[in-house]
Formats: sequence, structure tokens, C-alpha cells
Amino acid sequence: MKTVMVVDDSQIMRRIVKSTFSQLNIPCQYVEAPNGEEALLRLQEQKIDLVLLDWNMPRLSGIDFLKKVRSMEIYKDLPIIMVTSEAARLNVVEALSSGATDYIVKPVNEKVFFEKLSKIVI
Repeated sequence: MKTVMVVDDSQIMRRIVKSTFSQLNIPCQYVEAPNGEEALLRLQEQKIDLVLLDWNMPRLSGIDFLKKVRSMEIYKDLPIIMVTSEAARLNVVEALSSGATDYIVKPVNEKVFFEKLSKIVI
């Protein structure tokens, strides 16, 4: 079974993202982190197959987490999808050029979520 890490400082948003993901009937287990700092710890504790990552979080933002993870050889192929309310083109470009696998703007739409996830075999 695959492990998906949902990183968002809002517990409600983590629940919504997990619920949307579950509706796609992809069997997996979830690991949650409220910020990038904790997400880094979780990543080192166990094998993660996919990261769903918010941008704006305390302690270590999503974009900083992304840059840190991409600088580590072991995680260069880890699928990381930004799931954020940051819709500005500049943010999307920065995330993708920093190594994000894809980008989803909140509120999460099940159809868009499915299309993005179907590109990633997990």
C-alpha cells in the first residue's frame, strides 16, 4: 500500500485533501504534517510515495520544503504536488521550476485532482 503525506497547517484542509483523494478509490495510508519542518522529519522516518503540499505554513513554508527536498538526491523522483490557494502565475512558475511535479489551486476540485493524479502512477 502506498503512503501519501498531506502537508498543510490547516487540519480542516488536510481532511478535505485526504477525503478528495479517498474518493478516487486509490488505496493508501496517510501521514500528516502541519508544516514543512515536521514534513521533513516524517519523510526521513518512513517511505513516502507522494506528497501533497501547501505553500503557506509556519516554521517552513511549502516552497522552502520543496527546495530542500529537491536538493537531496534520495528524493529527486518523489512526486510532490503543490495544493495551495497561491494562484498567481509567478507562484506556479516558481513551484514548478523548484521541482514540483504539479500544481493544484484550492479549493480542491475532484475532477482536477483526478486528472493531476492520473499523470502520476502511485
